Amino acid sequence: MSFTPENILVSKNEDSFKALLKLKDNNFIETVLLSAKPGLWSVCLSTQVGCPLNCSFCATGQSGFKRNLTAEEITDQVLLWKQYLKTQNSKLKEQNPKDKIQNSKFKIKNSHISNVVFMGMGEPLLNWENVKESLEDLIDPELFGFGSRSISVSTCGIPENIVKMQKYFPQINLAISLHFADDQKRSQFMPINKKHNLKDLSHSFNQYFESSKRKVFLEYILLASLNDSEKDALDLVKFIKSIRNNYLLHVNLIEYNQTYNKYSGSSRSQIEKFKNYLLNNHISVTTRKSLGQEIQGACGQLAGKK
Repeated sequence: MSFTPENILVSKNEDSFKALLKLKDNNFIETVLLSAKPGLWSVCLSTQVGCPLNCSFCATGQSGFKRNLTAEEITDQVLLWKQYLKTQNSKLKEQNPKDKIQNSKFKIKNSHISNVVFMGMGEPLLNWENVKESLEDLIDPELFGFGSRSISVSTCGIPENIVKMQKYFPQINLAISLHFADDQKRSQFMPINKKHNLKDLSHSFNQYFESSKRKVFLEYILLASLNDSEKDALDLVKFIKSIRNNYLLHVNLIEYNQTYNKYSGSSRSQIEKFKNYLLNNHISVTTRKSLGQEIQGACGQLAGKK
């Protein structure tokens, strides 16, 4: 493999695993294995050592940027978790000779990796060539054999490569880390917006939907008193409705996962209020379940540190 596993953290109910990986140049990355449903696992892949975007609420963004990962370093993360599941399953069979694995706390009998998400460390679309090669390998029937629709790529918004995603991988899911629908706020907390603002994003969506009817997901982390007011919800509604074919946009509301910074997540009641405002304005929206918080393996918590 292109790295050496340093350690693996396990959540109490064993639905989340996080591995710290030492690369051959002594840099570190993290990758996560998550199970929202028994027997089905999702691998969360990192694409860079650190991240150059410097989003102020993200642990990865605050850790600085070292380099891009190669395609091999990206796909090897999937191999790592495939081998890990296989090894754990074998151990359970040895411990349960009468095939009572289903009674084990670690419920991996007949489990398999069903989804791959490019949502770990780094901005995937700033490592386009290596991410493109890794995606080609993942969907190759002779290699990994994943279906395109079981793979998701998340980006803060690199317009020219959003369009390339549609061209080269029209069936792979695309998620946009939006988080703010006001340019001034988004630029303050997500510096990438100074280069590619909301108007640029809107234009890239219009281009994307010219030749695709695939749904695009807008990721929106709710931060207390920063982006969770009725005014923020109104800004989000206006942004979505400014885009042609906006019925293809779906909002994922995400509870903020605490890192070492100063931010706090919105309350459950405020999240519900925000969601209802979107629903009342005919916006497709769900609240996304987060896994891995206790092992610092949830959205925005990966830092690649020992």
